[in-house]
Amino acid sequence: MDIQASILVIDDQPDNFDVVETLLDGENYQLYYAPSGQQALNRLDSFQPDLILLDVMMPDLDGMEVCRRIKADPQWQAVPIIMVTALTEKEDLARCLATGADDFISKPVNGVELRARVNSMLRIKQQYDSMQVLLKLREDMVNMIVHDLRNPLTTIILGAEILRSPGFSRERQQGKVDQILLAGQQLQSLIDSLLIMAKLESGKMVLNYTEVDLCALCISAVEDIEAIATQKNLTLIREFPEPGGIVAVDAVIFRRVLDNLLSNAIKFSPFNSQVILRGEYLPAGGAKVQVADSGSGVRQDLRQIIFEKYEIGTLMSEMPQIGLGLAFCKMAIEAHSGTITIEDNHPNGSIFTVLVKNK
Repeated sequence: MDIQASILVIDDQPDNFDVVETLLDGENYQLYYAPSGQQALNRLDSFQPDLILLDVMMPDLDGMEVCRRIKADPQWQAVPIIMVTALTEKEDLARCLATGADDFISKPVNGVELRARVNSMLRIKQQYDSMQVLLKLREDMVNMIVHDLRNPLTTIILGAEILRSPGFSRERQQGKVDQILLAGQQLQSLIDSLLIMAKLESGKMVLNYTEVDLCALCISAVEDIEAIATQKNLTLIREFPEPGGIVAVDAVIFRRVLDNLLSNAIKFSPFNSQVILRGEYLPAGGAKVQVADSGSGVRQDLRQIIFEKYEIGTLMSEMPQIGLGLAFCKMAIEAHSGTITIEDNHPNGSIFTVLVKNK
């Protein structure tokens, strides 16, 4: 195991702890000792081990009562408990399991058996912990998706309600229709990205390579994003190659990469600044595309994290925070056998660079 597992040994006889410590020597476990069941319960308030070795026969609180109390608390239920007992009757062993114990081992303790059972229980605990992380990630992901879907959906609903109001001028109607259309496009883009990412991850996405004019592709991407840039009074600077050159890519997916990078740049750039889209052909074939913004930049320690799903670099209020855009870009470009990197844009901002080679 990569992380050192912690084991709590609960036994009123210190010599028994010494035996366990000796038998588990060299296994890279962190061992802790509690001389009574009550002391162990008190320690669990501030310390949750990965595994408990619990002696059955103890004064005051015996092992079965300690096990029962531990398993009755939801925050400790997942901690596996191995009962260490001199009892041999099947009824006694059944009682141990009935209190919530996950396994038992008989005295005198055998080293091979102890290590095997400890390894088994720790493996189960590790699987449980991994599942909890995935469930938490899934919960966070669902919350973020709902949040990001709700924003444009709210714009559409409110816009439609306003259009039903009497006395609304034709000019204002057109502006509201444009807002509704833009919000609908944002919804469609998010849903499409989710579906494409699912296919890329499952290996079921087959790229449809075609020869594309990079200049024309960049022009169409800028034209479609201009309305959003105008809302922040941003200047979109175009540095494109001459028309007529070609690069072999999946045009739909590559265009979505450009859309995501431009949207991200606009989102994090301050009002009255600029966003630059550069495109050029590589001498050996392929293309290089860069999107530069004037935002706050990305710290060095976040430059790999932001390409992971559901990770974001900077929390900003009233902005989508799902953390899928850059993850999608990375997956899409790597599916093209290309690379995407980030660097500083002096004096302020970031530059995202995409490199793809012709097939």
